[in-house]
Amino acid sequence: MAERSLLDRMRGAAFLEIATYEEVEHDESLTSQAALVVVIVAIARGLGGFLWAGVTYLIGDKLLGGTATWGELLRTLGYAQSPGVFLVIGFVPFLGWLIGLIVAVWLLVAGIVAIRQALDFSTGKAILTAVLGWLVAFAIPAMLLGMQLARM
Repeated sequence: MAERSLLDRMRGAAFLEIATYEEVEHDESLTSQAALVVVIVAIARGLGGFLWAGVTYLIGDKLLGGTATWGELLRTLGYAQSPGVFLVIGFVPFLGWLIGLIVAVWLLVAGIVAIRQALDFSTGKAILTAVLGWLVAFAIPAMLLGMQLARM
């Protein structure tokens, strides 16, 4: 059998292929690759947040009449991610899910405050901007995933 690449293994894990999980379970040489996957995902999350900020800027500033510059919105949304540091304690037994839920709500509220302050408009418009931005940001990967599944 040919050597599988990191991307092949990531794809297999993402699509819940049992053979991939068996392979990485038994191959001790893949520990550093597993750590690399964690780093890749963290970078992807950061890039996704940056892209969401861009979509949010276009919606809030251009569509809904906010007054922010790209830099203003990027900075406020960047700092609004601060509650995410508490996810490091999400491993605590019986509390991890609760910590994750609290942090998720906290991040949402902080993001809305950031949007409101940067774009200089009402909380209602900030919520609308966040929701529309999320819908656009969610729709793109959903469509890509649908296309990938259709090819299988």
